[in-house]
Amino acid sequence: MAKNKEPELNAYGEKIAPKSPAKRPAPVKKTKAAPKQQAKPAKNRPEPKTANRRAEPEHTIPAETNLPAHTTNHRSIKKTPLKIIPLGGLNEIGKNMTVFECSNDMFIVDCGLAFPDSDMPGVDLVLPDFTYVEQNADKIRGIVITHGHEDHIGGLAYLLKKVNVPVYATRLTIGLIEGKLKEHEILSTAKLNVVTPRQTVKMGCMAVEFIRVNHSIPDAVALAIHTPAGIVVHTGDFKVDFTPIESEIIDLARFGELGNRGVLALMSDSTNAERRGHTATERTVGNSFERLFDTAEGKRIIIATFSSNIHRIQQIVNSAIRCGRKIAVFGRSMLNVISTAMELGYLKVPDGLMIDIDSMNRFPPEKIVLITTGSQGEPMSALSRMAMNEHRTVTITPMDFIIISATPIPGNEKLVTKVVNELMRAGAEVIYESMYDVHVSGHACQEELKLMLSLTKPRFFIPVHGEYKHLKKHAGLAYSLGFEQESVIIASIGNVIETNGIDMKITGQVPAGRVFVDGLGVGDVGSIVLRDRKHLSEDGLIIAVATIENETGAILAGPDIVSRGFVYVRESEELMSDARALLMRTLQGCLDSDMHDWNTIKGRMKDELGDYIYMKTKRRPMILPIIMEI
Repeated sequence: MAKNKEPELNAYGEKIAPKSPAKRPAPVKKTKAAPKQQAKPAKNRPEPKTANRRAEPEHTIPAETNLPAHTTNHRSIKKTPLKIIPLGGLNEIGKNMTVFECSNDMFIVDCGLAFPDSDMPGVDLVLPDFTYVEQNADKIRGIVITHGHEDHIGGLAYLLKKVNVPVYATRLTIGLIEGKLKEHEILSTAKLNVVTPRQTVKMGCMAVEFIRVNHSIPDAVALAIHTPAGIVVHTGDFKVDFTPIESEIIDLARFGELGNRGVLALMSDSTNAERRGHTATERTVGNSFERLFDTAEGKRIIIATFSSNIHRIQQIVNSAIRCGRKIAVFGRSMLNVISTAMELGYLKVPDGLMIDIDSMNRFPPEKIVLITTGSQGEPMSALSRMAMNEHRTVTITPMDFIIISATPIPGNEKLVTKVVNELMRAGAEVIYESMYDVHVSGHACQEELKLMLSLTKPRFFIPVHGEYKHLKKHAGLAYSLGFEQESVIIASIGNVIETNGIDMKITGQVPAGRVFVDGLGVGDVGSIVLRDRKHLSEDGLIIAVATIENETGAILAGPDIVSRGFVYVRESEELMSDARALLMRTLQGCLDSDMHDWNTIKGRMKDELGDYIYMKTKRRPMILPIIMEI
């Protein structure tokens, strides 16, 4: 007996009435030239059900609402406009955030952070600018997160303090988000929702379908965004790994199904667009760990890696079990991620394998594996403190075998090299990525990127997640597959990319940029403050202080000069003495001319002293004149 089919739903969740049999197209008539057993059209034949076929999610958008890209009607009928507004993640690495807007509905994909560059002294974190989101808070239907890396979830707590809307993510990602919201003391008010691959969630007139992908963290997903204008596929961070540490591979079949139905636009990860070939499987690292653990027999093993790389940590655990070693964990972020992954079942660790830091001394060093943060050479990380002999628990010795299981992020090469040098100076043997296969990327290389383009067959292509050179290289891959230049859009943050289902182009700009977090301050450090900090760090500071009697205008004390970060005063007494004399003449000249505007006087002192210092030293320190009245 045939099973009853579930009713199909459109983008608004409404039932679609079944088509009348009378409206079916007539079967193709046989001709003399046709073979005797000509097959009927495939679309009139019911699709066979197999044990391996996955069930469609409840709210999947039926194919009839999104015609293939080559259909004539699809090109001629304008649809409700869709706006795609990236607020981060373009022309940069990090702080990924994109707004999708249609009619009176909006939702957000990811809300990450970036780590400060060397030209941001004192800054702890960099967030996207939330101005546009706050201005349209009443339109936001939810926030969708692709996976649990900091550049995708790190800014979420700061956004939820301003706009409290539902958050949708997979189970591990929600677990990591809960830890962050707990630190910010907003977990009790957050609306967190766990989703699974092939599930679809409505966002007003749009719907978001989750698709499994492989990445360097479990539970990563891509998104198929069903809109009145058409389907937009957002890959998130992905690679194609046919032998992943977790059980299931990327759902290439679903991408192919969407491509056959017609994809309006593809937004695809560009991080490794410069790398040829395919990304190696994570199991490569596991094989390397087994060989290195055997090589390190009789020594303590210290492994530095990304705290979020749970697959990598699982392979370290497996190697430790095989060699009969105990594991100790260092670094707050590492402890938080490992405890969450173990609690949710994503990290399988036998009882008794993990030991407390304070219990390490009970075991011989050759029976210990330390897992630590610091693979990027961060100055305050556990590995850096070990290298500088500043760690309260661990002292590096020649009996240490250290593996740095990560590739330096661009800009961190010098920091990593410094840590490696100091570790080797202490006598340790150090293994790093360029020597052995102790790290593989979580991002797709060129052949995988071309596979995604070929499967989805989008009419328009928007490369995302990368610096400009990555976006440009990814666009070149699309051109090599036959894409026209007008169908590829390289955007910048703040651009409004608008489409009506026929055309797609950049039509405007919204507020976008960087918001700096310094301590407890969010946004109170801007470009002017950073400019001053950089000026101070490069040329130092001179403070000129004078005391003037208010009634008579007489100079009672000073001008005195205080120097910080400019020159050592005791070795530059002649320069300081001449500078004081110059300031005395300048100040006295102003007072003799009946000038009593203190701002003007301080400006004159600053200009005169600045010109003199530059003439003598070719340096321009920050000059801060101070006049006190009595």
